[in-house]
Amino acid sequence: MHATQIRQAYIDFFVERGHARIARANLVPREDPTTLFTGSGMQPLLPYLLGAPHPTGARLVDSQVCFRAEDIDEVGDTRHTTLFEMLGNWSLGSYFKQEQLPWLFEFLTGVVGLDPSRLFASVFSGSPRWSIPRDEESEQLWKDLFTGAGLDPVVTEAGSAAQAAARGIGNARIVAYDESQCWWSRSGPPDTMPPGEPGGPDSEVFYLFPQVPHDPSFGEHCHPHCDCGRYVEIGNSVFMQYRRTQDGFDLLPQRNVDFGGGLERIAMASADVADAFAIDLLAPLLDEIRSMRSAQGSADSEADRRAARIIADHTRAVVFLALDGVEPSNNTQGYVMRRFARRAIRQGLHLGIGDTLLPTLCTTVVSTYRDAFPELVQDEEHIRGVLEREESLFRKTLARGVRELPRLAGRELTGDAVFKLFDTYGFPPELSVEEARAQGVPVDPNWSDTFKKLMAEQRARSRTAATGMFKGGLADRSVATTQLHTATHLLYKALRLVLGDHVVQRGSNITSERLRFDFSHPKKMTPEEIARVEQIVNDAIARDWPMRVSEMTPDEAFAQGALGAFGDRYGTTVTVYTAGDPTGEWYSKEICGGPHVAHTGELGRFRIVKEESSGAGVRRIRAVLE
Repeated sequence: MHATQIRQAYIDFFVERGHARIARANLVPREDPTTLFTGSGMQPLLPYLLGAPHPTGARLVDSQVCFRAEDIDEVGDTRHTTLFEMLGNWSLGSYFKQEQLPWLFEFLTGVVGLDPSRLFASVFSGSPRWSIPRDEESEQLWKDLFTGAGLDPVVTEAGSAAQAAARGIGNARIVAYDESQCWWSRSGPPDTMPPGEPGGPDSEVFYLFPQVPHDPSFGEHCHPHCDCGRYVEIGNSVFMQYRRTQDGFDLLPQRNVDFGGGLERIAMASADVADAFAIDLLAPLLDEIRSMRSAQGSADSEADRRAARIIADHTRAVVFLALDGVEPSNNTQGYVMRRFARRAIRQGLHLGIGDTLLPTLCTTVVSTYRDAFPELVQDEEHIRGVLEREESLFRKTLARGVRELPRLAGRELTGDAVFKLFDTYGFPPELSVEEARAQGVPVDPNWSDTFKKLMAEQRARSRTAATGMFKGGLADRSVATTQLHTATHLLYKALRLVLGDHVVQRGSNITSERLRFDFSHPKKMTPEEIARVEQIVNDAIARDWPMRVSEMTPDEAFAQGALGAFGDRYGTTVTVYTAGDPTGEWYSKEICGGPHVAHTGELGRFRIVKEESSGAGVRRIRAVLE
């Protein structure tokens, strides 16, 4: 089965078993300060896994587009991608292991048609330290399932991945790992979980690609959690039933199932190809890249193939980021998007592709996903415009780099100069060396070592910034942050009143000290416009309007004039906050997840501190409450 068929078959399979299909969440999580991007299917559902009732019921299914920027350095091989689809099904206290594992086995073998003899399962071996028992129930279920398929369900104790690599697993079909491998929470194993964090044992399914030889650099023996590519994880059933406390673990009010299966990886298994870029979601991009460089006539080396895979992955990522309202910039999500876009363009230069790369490949991405995500077709013009502007800007930056090379290099091109050209102008290091030699500038033979050292230091800083300074949404739910968040509603309406209905929210970042609000507008605001916006917001505060809350369908909300964040996707029910006259006249009506003050009069005086550019066609306001 192709990936497009697998996606629909999965949705249908679980809908037939009483699950409600929910819309995918935006790649930029709103009201979540813990992460820049939606990196898993469960992330938007955390409140419901903790016990809040979901408006569509206790059984859910979806296909969630996810993005993990931390995997950028792994992209280029045949397995790693930064953007991927996670097939997910959830039980919010409705069913548990006895239903989940047989359903999963039935879907993989009976619907997708995978060979059971190529499937392997992991189970949780227990944690004596935390008094969490072994998952004997999942172990017995897998024994029964494999036996029913005519296979010998041999179980082995693996311990950690390192222990499994040292001693092997023999002919085991079911492998018991400790909490370092078979425990799931957003924060990792039990030792690293903060109080209040939910988690539980998990049971993974792996597909064996016997045609892939074991790489001993990953350990003496291969096993399901080996990273050599011989085994590939295609699904993980998390049995989320515990909550971390100060002293240990308590049971959650309900036992949950949280399943995530990589669509691309299941498609790899179905096609029996150990290459994610050979499936129908990515192969068209590689075909288009080959056609764009066909006139160059260069050999198809492994370096070339790696460059093409990077371009394909990064283009797909920036297209979906643009769809969900992100635009390239020098901070937060925009910083990550810019890095991906420019890295793809640099790889295009390696392949000799000098024309517009991203806009051309954008068409291929939209065509590939048009049926699954029709919003791509609806927003294609906007997405293409974002990518065209960024590529044009970057190619001009590269041209400046060529002019700056002689000055930075001086009498010899060193690794420091190569890094400066790369970091400031995005100039590829190999191109710096080639250009220096063409201009007759000597090249330090040790330039590469210095460059790699400086790049490693930059990556370390970048990893720290993604976990630290780059926070989207709300920094916390304090009174001050809540007040400033409520003020963004009034600001949004005031901007549309003063500047026009073309104003659309493009992002926000709110701390207890200030709010930051990004919006679409083609030019700098005048002092008069800024003063008028301030006046309108402060008038709304002075009226002390109540913040009324109601639930309705998205269609009803939009019919009533409610606004939503650009790119957001909604389920069957949304929460709408209205600030205005309780007799019927309204000032601001917006789809939002909260939190908010009860009355606008609680906000104090609103003052715009700064108005500036946040990117092409996007302005940014920083404001405070006094």
